[in-house]
Amino acid sequence: MTSRQRTADSNSLSPRRRTVVKAAAATAVLAAPLAAAIPARAAEAPAFLHGVASGDPLPDGILLWTRVTPTAEAVPGSGLGPDTEVAWTVAKDKAFTNVVAKGSVTATAASDHTVKADVRGLAPATDYWFRFSAGGTDSPPARTRTAPAADATVTNLRFGVVSCANWEAGYFSSYRHLAARGDLDAWLHLGDYIYEYGTGEYGTRDTVVRQHAPTHEILTLADYRIRHGKYKTDPDLKALHAVAPVVAIWDDHEFANDAWPGGAENHTEGAEGAWTARQAAAKQAYFEWMPVRPALAGTTYRRLRFGKLADLSLLDLRSFRSQQVAVGNGSVDDPDRTITGRAQLDWLKAGLKSSDTTWRLVGNSVMISPFAIGSLSADLLKPLAELLGLPKEGLALNTDQWDGYTDDRRELLAHLRSNAIRNTVFLTGDIHMAWANDVPVDAGTYPLSASAATEFVVTSVTSDNLDDLLKVPEGTVTALAAPVIQLANRHVHWVDTDRHGYGVLDITADRAQMDYYVLSDKTKANATSSWARSYRTRTGTQKVERTYSPV
Repeated sequence: MTSRQRTADSNSLSPRRRTVVKAAAATAVLAAPLAAAIPARAAEAPAFLHGVASGDPLPDGILLWTRVTPTAEAVPGSGLGPDTEVAWTVAKDKAFTNVVAKGSVTATAASDHTVKADVRGLAPATDYWFRFSAGGTDSPPARTRTAPAADATVTNLRFGVVSCANWEAGYFSSYRHLAARGDLDAWLHLGDYIYEYGTGEYGTRDTVVRQHAPTHEILTLADYRIRHGKYKTDPDLKALHAVAPVVAIWDDHEFANDAWPGGAENHTEGAEGAWTARQAAAKQAYFEWMPVRPALAGTTYRRLRFGKLADLSLLDLRSFRSQQVAVGNGSVDDPDRTITGRAQLDWLKAGLKSSDTTWRLVGNSVMISPFAIGSLSADLLKPLAELLGLPKEGLALNTDQWDGYTDDRRELLAHLRSNAIRNTVFLTGDIHMAWANDVPVDAGTYPLSASAATEFVVTSVTSDNLDDLLKVPEGTVTALAAPVIQLANRHVHWVDTDRHGYGVLDITADRAQMDYYVLSDKTKANATSSWARSYRTRTGTQKVERTYSPV
């Protein structure tokens, strides 16, 4: 890790809706997709083919994760393989000469041979090394880091920020470049860690760069396990998991496009089974395969603290929301409709009000800032509407975002204003574009009305954005669309509609700064990374401003 001081005390356009799933796809023999989910060479039992990971850092603990392949046939989703004892070890050094904690857990077919160890008793703000062992085989060693003590005066925090990684659309070079930094306290994944579609069905510029497994749309528990397993074979993703803890929330594609508790846009009840069964399978596989502590009722909303500098409220905007508004399906302003659910909104409001940290970060899967399309030309409006899932004519907002649930947003922003809650920063993914926004109390009168918070939105790791949809050179659409978007949305300081990459959020007592990085070519495994822009919000301002160099 860096030696810098950390604490003072230490689809094509939109996917086509299929109304019928071929029986062959739904009932296919698992052999082919299962084989595709692991490296070409057969596993010598036991093996750690899917890497190791850590997540949800606490001042005294960390959650460790791995999957063991106990026998060659015990691949993800197979339900095969014996119970296997897996030991874990945590040390102060990579050579494991200074061991500070160890234990064991049993991997079983019931949990797809994934295991977690919630290790406690560690020192705050400290780098550790960990590994797993089974049957005489050691996993690769990996590094993690605990959070600062709750009362620590923290000088600086640095987080990688990513979202929206479509396997078939390209390579995960963003993860590789974040892993190479070596200076992250943690990294945030803001949703769409996996995608549910069948091969070639979503966002590839008409070219499948690399085929995922299974090749059909994932519907069953075995399907979701296979897809998670395929992702965990990616070398860049494994590299990032091996150097810093992840803090993850889900969005819709961990389930199905535009998911809500009663269904999803990309789910046909009956033809694709029962939504309740599919949702339960998706949640089970997610918690098996991700180093995430399940929160209340198996959701992902929870809160982490990083000393006196920041706390991080992580939202679950899929498990409790009302169905998205469509023609004849109610109003976005209906006070009976919700994106958070009553209990989660009350929890968020109470946490923001009682927080005694300098910064209040909110991990937010869909954009909270209001967005009106404005007077875009027809050739730009159509692909933007496709990307956002909007009607081609009429409704000028994205009802899957907070724009579709204005009463919840109004209540939350009024709470921030009435309680003089400062320094709230929303960290957002989903939209496959990069944004730097003020979050206005009243977008219609902004900038005369106040800004209640700020928002940094990161672009996608690989998922298609506007230049991909139009199949034009990168940067073409941003040059045309960004001025029009900003004219219609005066709280938007910057929008990049075209590029792929990641963000690095750096926080001090004086400011929170997002550095935006972009990739040279998502379809190239060796893509380079370059700094694109930086924006910050200075303490007490609730507004975004441009800064001209990365931290």
